[in-house]
Amino acid sequence: MRRSPFLLPRPERPFGFLVLAVALVVALVGPRLPGRPATSDEAGRSTATIVAGEAEAPPPWVWPTGTREVVRPFEAPADDYSAGHRGIDLASPLGASAVAVADGTVSFAGQVAGRAVVTIDHGEGLVSTLDSVEPSVAPGDAVQQGTVVGVVTVGHCPATDPCVHLGTRVDGQYVDPLRFLSPAAWPVLLPESAWPG
Repeated sequence: MRRSPFLLPRPERPFGFLVLAVALVVALVGPRLPGRPATSDEAGRSTATIVAGEAEAPPPWVWPTGTREVVRPFEAPADDYSAGHRGIDLASPLGASAVAVADGTVSFAGQVAGRAVVTIDHGEGLVSTLDSVEPSVAPGDAVQQGTVVGVVTVGHCPATDPCVHLGTRVDGQYVDPLRFLSPAAWPVLLPESAWPG
C-alpha cells in the first residue's frame, strides 16, 4: 500500500523516547525548582545559602543602641570628595550602651576631630564605624555581635538631640547601613529641617 505524499513522515525516534528525555531533565533540575519540598538533607540547611559553594549569609546586623529611629538617612556623595551623609544617624540618649553590630575585630577606638569613634572590621572588606561613642574597647579586641563597645556621647549631633552616627564601608566605599541592619521596624525619617548641623 502506497503512502499518500501529503502525510508527514514518521519520526525516526518513538514518542516514548521524548517522554523519557523530558523526565530525565525534570529529575536533574527538580532540586532547583521553587516549591519543591526539602529533603531531609536539605531541611537542616539555611535558606540563606549564598553564591557558589556552601557559604551561608551572616545574620543581619543588630541596631547599635537598640533604637531604630533614623533621624538622618544615608546620602551617597557624588564622588569621594563631595558633600553627602556617609551613614545614618540614630536617635540615642546620652550614656546609652552602644554595641557591635556584628562579629569582628576593633580596628580603631579613640578620637577623630574631637569626636569619639569605634571602628570594627567584620572581614571580607566590610567595616562599621560608630561615631559619638566613647569606647570601652581597644584596637585588636575581638567582639561579637551585641558586645558593648562604648557609650553614647556628644559629638556628631548636638547634646540637645544626641545620636549615634553609623557608617558602613565595603571595600573602602561608603554604603547605606540599612542594607545590613535587621528589618525589624521601618526607619522613622525626620524632615530635612530637623537634621542636626
